[in-house]
Amino acid sequence: MTEKVLKLNDVSLIDFLGVQNRNIKEIAKAFPASKVVSRGDEVFLRGPAKEVKEIDSIMTDLVEHYHRFGKLTTDVVKNYLQKEHYHLENIIKDDSVLVHGNRGMIIKAKTANQKKLVEASLSHDIVFAVGPAGTGKTYTAVALAVKALKDKQVKKIIITRPAVEAGENLGFLPGDLKEKIDPYLMPIYDALNDMLVSEKLSGYIEKNVVEIAPLAYMRGRTLNNAFIILDEAQNTTPMQLKMFLTRMGPNSKIVVTGDVTQIDLPRNQKSGLQDALQKLNKINGIKFIELDGRDVVRHPLVVKILNAYEEADNK
Repeated sequence: MTEKVLKLNDVSLIDFLGVQNRNIKEIAKAFPASKVVSRGDEVFLRGPAKEVKEIDSIMTDLVEHYHRFGKLTTDVVKNYLQKEHYHLENIIKDDSVLVHGNRGMIIKAKTANQKKLVEASLSHDIVFAVGPAGTGKTYTAVALAVKALKDKQVKKIIITRPAVEAGENLGFLPGDLKEKIDPYLMPIYDALNDMLVSEKLSGYIEKNVVEIAPLAYMRGRTLNNAFIILDEAQNTTPMQLKMFLTRMGPNSKIVVTGDVTQIDLPRNQKSGLQDALQKLNKINGIKFIELDGRDVVRHPLVVKILNAYEEADNK
C-alpha cells in the first residue's frame, strides 16, 4: 500500500471539491481499491501504488483545468476519469478568449476598439488606450496582463495609478498609506477578482507576483519580465509619465489607460497623457488606441450621459 498527501494550493475548495465533496467522491468511486479523502485543503490517498500514481496524475490535471477555466464540474471530473481525451492540450481553444475567469466567466474583448487594443498589445510593447469611462480600457488591460502571466510570457504583473485626489481630500481618509490608497485602486482589485481565484490572487500579491501600488513607488526601478499597467494616466504630469515609461526593462509590456475628459490636476498643470499623445505618436513600437461611446459596456444610460456631457461641452 502507498500513501500520499496532496496539497490544494490557490483554489476555492467549494468550487474545486464540489458541493458536499461531490468531485472527490467521483474520483473515489472510480478507484474502489484506494481511499481518497479530503480534509481542508489536503487530499489523502491510500491504495495500490499504481492507482495512487494515477489518482495523483488526474488530480494534477484537474487543478490545472480549474486554474485555466475557473471552475470544475462533476461532468469534467467524469470526463477525465473516463480518459476521453480531456487533457488541456486537446481542448479546442477559442482564440478570442483572453481569460477564463472565476466560476466559468469568459473574458474577451466585447467591442471593435477593445479588439484593436488586444491586437495592438500583441504587436506593440507600449500601448495607450484612451477613452471615456466605461469603455473597458482598464478591464481589458488587466485581462491582457493576467493572460500573459498565465501563459508564462511574463513573471509578474505591476499595476499603478497616480494618487491624485478627485475632489476628495486624501489626507483625511483613515488608516496608513496603503489603506488610504487602496480605495483608489478598487477598480483594479475588482477586475483581478473576476479573473483570479481569491486565494490565488492573495498568494500572488503576498509574493509580489501581482503588485498594485501608487505611481510614486515606481521611481528608480527597472521593471523586467513584467506586464505593467498605468491606469488613470490623465492625472500624471509629463515628468511622471516620462519617469514611468522609462522604467521599462527587457521582456516587458506596458499598457497606459486614461480619459482626457476627466483630468483632476490643477488647472495650470498639463496632463502627461495629453503630452504623450503629442510627443510619442510617431514612435515605432508605440500604439495609440482610441475608445469612444460605442465601446461603453456599462448600463445603457451611461452612453446617454456621456453624450449629454459632450454636447454641453461643445456648446
